[in-house]
Amino acid sequence: MTDTNWKPNLAGRSGPKYLALVRALREGIRSGALAPGARLPTVRDLAWRIGVTPGTIARAYQIGTQEGFLEAVVGRGTFVSAKSRKLGPSEPLYAFPSSMFDVDSRIVDLRSPQLPDVGQANAIAAAMEAAARDIGAHYLEYPGLRRDVYCREAVLEWFPECCSLDGLVSAEDIVLTHGGQNGINLAMQCCLRGDRPVVFVEELAYPGFRHAARLNRAEVAPVAIDDQGMIPEALDAACRRHGGQMVCVTPDAQNPTAGRMGTERREALAEVARKHDLQIIEDDCYTAPVTGLPSLRAIAPERAWHVTSLSKTISAGLRFGIVVAPEGMGETGRLAAQHSYFGLSRPITDIVTHLFRTGEAMRLRHAAQDEMARRLQMTLQALGDQDISWLPGLSFLWLRLPVGWRGSLFARMAEAEGVLLRSADEYALHDGQAPNAVRIAMAGGVPEDRFREAIGRLKTLLERQHSDLPV
Repeated sequence: MTDTNWKPNLAGRSGPKYLALVRALREGIRSGALAPGARLPTVRDLAWRIGVTPGTIARAYQIGTQEGFLEAVVGRGTFVSAKSRKLGPSEPLYAFPSSMFDVDSRIVDLRSPQLPDVGQANAIAAAMEAAARDIGAHYLEYPGLRRDVYCREAVLEWFPECCSLDGLVSAEDIVLTHGGQNGINLAMQCCLRGDRPVVFVEELAYPGFRHAARLNRAEVAPVAIDDQGMIPEALDAACRRHGGQMVCVTPDAQNPTAGRMGTERREALAEVARKHDLQIIEDDCYTAPVTGLPSLRAIAPERAWHVTSLSKTISAGLRFGIVVAPEGMGETGRLAAQHSYFGLSRPITDIVTHLFRTGEAMRLRHAAQDEMARRLQMTLQALGDQDISWLPGLSFLWLRLPVGWRGSLFARMAEAEGVLLRSADEYALHDGQAPNAVRIAMAGGVPEDRFREAIGRLKTLLERQHSDLPV
């Protein structure tokens, strides 16, 4: 039945009206004012009742449907979900490469960068053997807040002399995590507070930002970008509109557009963050070759959380991440880690320490980046006449499609040709606009001949005339 008596009161609620309405819907369901199975007012009817635009209502209903507490039935309307709500995340963050399961398949997975084999297995095996020789009574104890200091000191080598963080951070600033995604989540756990805080992300952004925000009960608001990434003036406007507590950016290698922030842009963004008291997550997990540009952690050391990992250059399976916390916040970050997972296991910290102290970590890092750079050059030679954004040493590129193509259509047709890509749609928020573009990742784990053949299939597909496209 239609719940004609329900009328949300949005007065005094901060942020945009559509998010205020989403909160009112949740509260109505929790309180019982909106019963399971109740049909909600139509978009136009509710918009007239509370004095907002129909678009505001439609946007709120869409979010509720995607989160599972509302159901949309074509031709009948929108209802409060009568089913038991599915708890927890509803979609995977990482799609496993098909080649892992079917080595004979002609499918080549270019959705996520795959590391080349540059000797990691032998290096990790040697590190495991070295760690095994040192097993003692300390393996019977919990990791503790300070028992990983030997590893934190070793991983400072991840920031070489030409990096702006070299000499700026110490082991006391470091928090060790289970990879970069865990580091992003940990920073949010430390900083977000209150009911439904707002986190700002680039309008096209790594999906892990929004997944971590949702796990921490936060709303996500997009901010416009250009070829250097997030636009400071757009962030300032978004702060005045939404409030907000945190901003997530990828200044060195914007994912997925391969943009890079110049020094002036970084400084301007830091000033906006200071003005509105935002904490900053600086995602540097792709660790493209050192640029000489200042890190946001160097520009705004009082509020920037620098997150990196070994996943894109040495080993994704080790699940080892590094967070450089803001000044004086290292112990806070390690406390949050202890409350979440007690700290990294001793075998992992022993293995990683050995890799760094022997120099193997940096050797593997540079060797992997060199191989990825070679694959990138191969791709650029094949697709060089297309509208492409790329960075030296980066393990993906951004392809803006010719007129007539849509990102989702191109990805579907590429899959029919045996090549898996990520469409721009996967990086946009649920109600955002995505350009007609795709991200192509360097598959370092795929044999070179198969990789070259896959790029050739994409080139052939791009050369098709618009009239060849399905209708």
